[in-house]
Amino acid sequence: MKKNKYKILVLSDLKKATSTTLKSTVGVSKMIDADIEFFHVRKPVGIVDNENQINAFKTINKEYIKTKKKIERLINPISEAYGVHIKHSFTFGNIKNEIIKRIDEFKPDLIVLDRKKQKKFKLIGDNVTSYILNKYHGAVLIASDANTFEPNQELSLGILKTNEEFLNLEFANDLIEHSQKPLKSFKIIKNSSGILKTKEASNDSQTIEYVFEENDNTIKSLSTYLSKNNINLLCLNREQQPINDASNTVKTNLKEVVGNLNVSLLLTPKKKLKLQ
Repeated sequence: MKKNKYKILVLSDLKKATSTTLKSTVGVSKMIDADIEFFHVRKPVGIVDNENQINAFKTINKEYIKTKKKIERLINPISEAYGVHIKHSFTFGNIKNEIIKRIDEFKPDLIVLDRKKQKKFKLIGDNVTSYILNKYHGAVLIASDANTFEPNQELSLGILKTNEEFLNLEFANDLIEHSQKPLKSFKIIKNSSGILKTKEASNDSQTIEYVFEENDNTIKSLSTYLSKNNINLLCLNREQQPINDASNTVKTNLKEVVGNLNVSLLLTPKKKLKLQ
């Protein structure tokens, strides 16, 4: 059992979806007993532009107060409504560098990100989300503003592929305890006929497993099914499936899943490489 409380770090650019992201974060924090810290980084570009030192200082101070008030207007109503303290901080600087610095200092058990609304999700290139997924090996929650889960309500939890990766998550049992039963598990396999549904017994609950056949519309079909069943959190493994894996299960394409499933996604931690 973990002796200390878990720690959740919310990284936000203060866009519209931040309010729903915070509510989802509060919901998770209550389930797993975690402290929350909200962190924002703003680029200094545009704040100071060829001004003298005194005017530059006044401009930075003005923007500091403005940003602080904006964060407080966002956080305080949620904190008061659900009785949860949300520590918050922000800084001006290089976004990626400051985020990694804060991660190293805070050492979160879970990082929460807003799900960006864009036509094509990128996991490579100059994208902050992809950068964090590459640099941070712990659990990551990509929060969607659709079908969100409210604090103090049961979670509608789905698990993509197999249960093993999810159960390796340190706070998995805490989430299961606060989830609707039975849990729903989803697999994509090479050969199937439509959607199959079977029941599998676990230690103290049941899991209904849904099997999808791999084709061009698989992810779209899965997305529709998740929406119809009101799944508001889907857990998936971000590790690559071994090349010599002889199972009939299809390797999940993280880029495709994140880009096309309009549901909050919980990505399991990356496994540490064993030294030979």
